[in-house]
Amino acid sequence: MKVNHALALALAAVLPACMPSHRAAPALTAPSPIPEAAPLDPQTSARVAAEVAAIFAALPPEPAPADAVETEVSWDIDVASYDTHDRVAHYLRLFQGGSRDYLESRLRRGTRYDAMIRAKLRASDLPEDLAYLPFVESGYDPNAYSRAAAVGMWQFMATTARAVGLRVDWWVDERRDPVRSTDAATRYLRDLRRQLGSVYLAVAAYNGGSGRISRGLAKYADDLDGTTGDDLFFALAETGHLRRETREYVPQLIAVAMLAKEPARYGLEVGTVEPFAYDSATVPAATPLAAVAAAGNTTVDAIRDLNPHFLRGLTPPGAASQVRVPVGAGAGFAARFAALPEKDRRGVTRVSTTKGQTMASIARAHDLAERRLAWYNPTVRRAKPSGRLVSGQTILVPSAAVVRAAVDVPDPSIERYGSSTKPATRTHTVRAGESLSVIGRRYGTSVTQLKKANGLQSDRIKPGQRLVVPAQSTSDRGAD
Repeated sequence: MKVNHALALALAAVLPACMPSHRAAPALTAPSPIPEAAPLDPQTSARVAAEVAAIFAALPPEPAPADAVETEVSWDIDVASYDTHDRVAHYLRLFQGGSRDYLESRLRRGTRYDAMIRAKLRASDLPEDLAYLPFVESGYDPNAYSRAAAVGMWQFMATTARAVGLRVDWWVDERRDPVRSTDAATRYLRDLRRQLGSVYLAVAAYNGGSGRISRGLAKYADDLDGTTGDDLFFALAETGHLRRETREYVPQLIAVAMLAKEPARYGLEVGTVEPFAYDSATVPAATPLAAVAAAGNTTVDAIRDLNPHFLRGLTPPGAASQVRVPVGAGAGFAARFAALPEKDRRGVTRVSTTKGQTMASIARAHDLAERRLAWYNPTVRRAKPSGRLVSGQTILVPSAAVVRAAVDVPDPSIERYGSSTKPATRTHTVRAGESLSVIGRRYGTSVTQLKKANGLQSDRIKPGQRLVVPAQSTSDRGAD
């Protein structure tokens, strides 16, 4: 770079003042005097100043400190297109207000499963931010259940769970298993996305059933013409075809994803817990969870926490099972298990019924409550009309340790808790301005069903009129 004489003089005058001072070494010889520069005229001074500025502007900028680098938040589901949607905004306000404690505590619980869920979503070529879906479903609770008999972190109905490969029976309910249920959920979501062509339509179908989504897309095809991708969900929601729960489902997911990834922006505090990690071991059929805990150097509560799918305090009869034990306990587990007393490794004693016995009499003989004995004998046969046990059948009598580790849950085969052969009904008092279609959308039913339940020949209703609202006989998911 070529610098003229005036610029050199200016730099000579300016730079010494900018340099740090140091104690000078003793001079060996006297320095030659520097001639004093003549003062610059104003025009030259301005030109010099501009050239100095240009020199410093050409210098590369200093790198920012490492702690000053901001990481841009991003999502792999479409949040940006819908972050101002009125229902998304509603849930943002709700979770920052009255539901803040719930949000923070459930997101904290979710950190235990986050890495595992994301890895399985990634392996299924699904967006990793669908890891927030179990928040909407259950608050990340492996033991959650709804009045519609949906169970587990991913809230599967029994029939749907079996259809996607989960074991659901009297002994084992893999809907409660965080790992197996996540495997099933990712397979199900992957298939729904392939079928419907959109992540948000797949999410809606996960909640409301793929049949309802497909029928809605066909029914409103003309209205939806030109709408593509995830916009289709929001357009379909506007038609009123979807049940309210399904309409709200995707906005909740978007709001939770926004809050979870930027908690500080919204004034939230979300802590973390230890990730879900474990070693595995194999044990014989009908092994008490107490024996697993003893061989795993831990507590029964810790084993139940890692294995919530074992319902009756023992591994299922009939075949060996894999169990989860704390990290590090897998090494040497087999030897420690074999060293336990035989009575501690035996979960049940088998007795053969004799004439005249009842479940109550056998329970009394073994110091058990009849109801708890029934947990281990779901298919017991009774004679008619006396109700006494049929002679010669085997009754499983659990040990005290097994009963203490069992959980009291409804029969997993039940599809709706508290249901009877006739679905329950509700009543609604018509308000001014309401129509059958408005009422139907509110309760997730149709105009036809309302008219049939109330014996109506036309769509005409009036304020103050009481209508019977038929209840759905199955939950949204799997009701196709």
